Amino acid sequence: MMKAVEVRGTQANPEVTLNPAVPRPSPKKAEILVKVHAAAVTRDELTWEELWRRPLRIPGHDISGEIAALGPDYQGDLRVGDEVYSMIHAFRGLGQAEYVIVESSEVARKPRLLNHAQASAMPIPLLTAWEAIFERAQVQKGWKVLVTGANGAVGVILVQMASRLAGAEVVAVSSPQHHETLKQLGASQVVDYNTPNWEDTIKDVDVVIDTVGDPILTKTWKTVKSHGHIITVGPPPAAWEYGKGRPDELDEFPNVKWLFFIVVPKRETLEKAAQLIDNGTIKPIAIELFSPDKASQAHKSASIRNRKGKVVIEFVPEKN
Repeated sequence: MMKAVEVRGTQANPEVTLNPAVPRPSPKKAEILVKVHAAAVTRDELTWEELWRRPLRIPGHDISGEIAALGPDYQGDLRVGDEVYSMIHAFRGLGQAEYVIVESSEVARKPRLLNHAQASAMPIPLLTAWEAIFERAQVQKGWKVLVTGANGAVGVILVQMASRLAGAEVVAVSSPQHHETLKQLGASQVVDYNTPNWEDTIKDVDVVIDTVGDPILTKTWKTVKSHGHIITVGPPPAAWEYGKGRPDELDEFPNVKWLFFIVVPKRETLEKAAQLIDNGTIKPIAIELFSPDKASQAHKSASIRNRKGKVVIEFVPEKN
């Protein structure tokens, strides 16, 4: 048996608790069993449909830990005892527990410079930023990139990757208390989203990468070049979800490309990102630690908008 964070109640009124007696999973076929040292909390994951479709409602998609066992058909290069970090696919989760099953495509050796708590906060932000910048928008050197929610977990990685790796000019939108930090991370310009009509002060943006959704998302249309690109990974309006409709803004900006996507795990990207962290190119995300018996408070803290960094539940405390 093992301890695991469990969600009870209803989707409209979820209740987070710690279950001390959940069956410990065993790896089958090519699966990998990870002993979880730390699991990060994603702000809105208690509302995800995937969580409520599972018989065992254990949240958690970002983890760091060590390999406890390998399935009999596993053929990869990981070994028992290796320290790893992982993004577990959205439809599976189950990461906020002492042990979790992951697939080989979801896991890579963790950055050496980070402890497990720090590493657990990184997979979703790293994968999201990489996919948005290099795979979706294909940002080129010298482009202007606008990042909304730039102080958030995904936002701070977007700022670093766009400026330091892609060579873009980054405009970061956030509250003013984060502006100096964002400049240090590579932002060329910082904008206070509380300023009335801030969108009128920004022109000729090649790519917007939005992490917060409306009403900020709507304002960004004014900032983009006529054939620019708007990508959102925040809570999208209905028209953005899976191409169900068309944004109303296209009436005024007909040539702007628009996209909403949900990130998926990629081991190769996690491996590249670990190297970038270990060589100092990408700085880690600020974290706030909670013990498993404080899981309810952890999820409440993670739900606070405009917070800095990411909440982490630590199952195995770091040795001093």
